[in-house]
Amino acid sequence: MCRKTSFLTAVLLVSSLLGCNLLTPLIFVGEHRKKILPEFDKLAGHRVAILVWTEPATQFDYPHTRLELATYVSDKLATEMQERKLGTDVVDPRDVADFVQRNPETEVDPYAVGKEFHADYVVFIEVLRFQIRDPDQPQFLRGTVEAAVSVHDITADPDQLRRYELTPVTCVYPEGPPILMSRTNAPMVRQTTYHKFAEQVARKFYEHTVEL
Repeated sequence: MCRKTSFLTAVLLVSSLLGCNLLTPLIFVGEHRKKILPEFDKLAGHRVAILVWTEPATQFDYPHTRLELATYVSDKLATEMQERKLGTDVVDPRDVADFVQRNPETEVDPYAVGKEFHADYVVFIEVLRFQIRDPDQPQFLRGTVEAAVSVHDITADPDQLRRYELTPVTCVYPEGPPILMSRTNAPMVRQTTYHKFAEQVARKFYEHTVEL
């Protein structure tokens, strides 16, 4: 009986010191979210265009990928910046795609795109790898996007830094085993891959938190 009483007393003492409920597991005590600062914090109050480039082979297999990726990134960035009241104006990606289609030489020229749309910055996304089907097993789906991301300051003077290299982005969905392709899940995998990729790119420009 004494041992049980001593143990109970010790538990109550620890609980009182921690200031927590006895029914709350200790693993949940404390902070489990981490604040992440933006990798590039200059887009607030400025006009921004998103320019996406893909390999010709990717463009052949997935002819709408450039516009689709640009749309997802533009929408995500515009929404998040608006919610934070940062005053960022994002150029309509359809206008950028139309301009590039009429001027093919500008597909890798962020400055031409920026000047055309009076943008202060152009986020240039160079897609180095894109696939929806598993290359080794085409009957399976696994969305993969690998891209280099840079920001180009269109208004900078010639003697100032004009290009900012950000960390590359790699997005894979699903992260586990690939999914057997069907008529209904192929669009889902593609859309989810776009969504996750857009989130990774957009998060480079605003403060956010992540689960630990």
